[in-house]
Amino acid sequence: MSETFRALVLERDDEGATQAQIRTLSEADLPEGDVLIEVAYSSLNYKDGLAITGRGKVVREWPMVPGIDLAGRVLASDSPDWQPGDAVLLTGWGVGERYWGGFSQRQRVRSEWLVPLPEGLDALDAMTLGTAGLTAMLCVMTLEEAGVKADAGPVLVSGASGGVGSLAVALLSAAGYEVTALTGRPEGADWLRELGAAEILSRESMSAPPRPLESQRWAGAVDTVGGVVLARTLAELRYGGAVAACGLAGSHELSTTVMPFILRNVSLRGVDSVVCPRERRLAAWERLARDLPREHLAAIRQVARLEDLPALAERILAGQVRGRVVVDLQ
Repeated sequence: MSETFRALVLERDDEGATQAQIRTLSEADLPEGDVLIEVAYSSLNYKDGLAITGRGKVVREWPMVPGIDLAGRVLASDSPDWQPGDAVLLTGWGVGERYWGGFSQRQRVRSEWLVPLPEGLDALDAMTLGTAGLTAMLCVMTLEEAGVKADAGPVLVSGASGGVGSLAVALLSAAGYEVTALTGRPEGADWLRELGAAEILSRESMSAPPRPLESQRWAGAVDTVGGVVLARTLAELRYGGAVAACGLAGSHELSTTVMPFILRNVSLRGVDSVVCPRERRLAAWERLARDLPREHLAAIRQVARLEDLPALAERILAGQVRGRVVVDLQ
């Protein structure tokens, strides 16, 4: 790679609107950090869509290189933990929000944010997973820790056509769970069945505000939507069930009662992947490399370039992106 490289840079104009431009940078332009990375792939997440379009208060510092994920190789390191040539990945830690992120062919980062590329995954596969895959696996681990076993009954995954949802469907199915996929995109039903969903439900079927308690349906759930969908899921949990909540694509609000919790002994467990402790990250990535059938990765991704990102950012916010968008920076 040459001494200069390309990156997507966000700036604000005089009216405060976000402007996204591909620029040629040098290493002198990069922020402080003790490890320099040659980035092979990144990925486009919902949060990146908000940053690029300026529709959410995601970016905290300007100018900003968005991209909350990256994978590549170490070019130079001042940290004893990493050596040139090491294959690494990074998700979370405010990268792409407070710190420059993955939509750059080179990036300088803090060594403590990095984890080694798991054995069995290359950089393309790692970014097909990215934050979405890490979050999905953390949700699976959370349900397991809550005592939701594979033979306990159906598990609901909301927002199943999105990145986290589709990977949660694949992971849960591979672990032997009976998965019901909730989606607003009926045209994707066959694809979700290929990932392992046993049943497909329409978003409308879970969109009516629930009574305090509804008929018991779900042994557990992975919720990426929030709002009414999460409230209804809680009201429909079986005795002792649990929800791993990791998203708010529908709403950040939750209108419910304590009745499911005290009469059915259910639990609502939050899942965070941004500042998730290192040991738990490593455990989740090890399981992703081991547990997810590789054929699902090829089926779930589309590969894009930097030039494609502004248009794809609009599409991901409109719910028009299925699965995962991997950004090729090579």
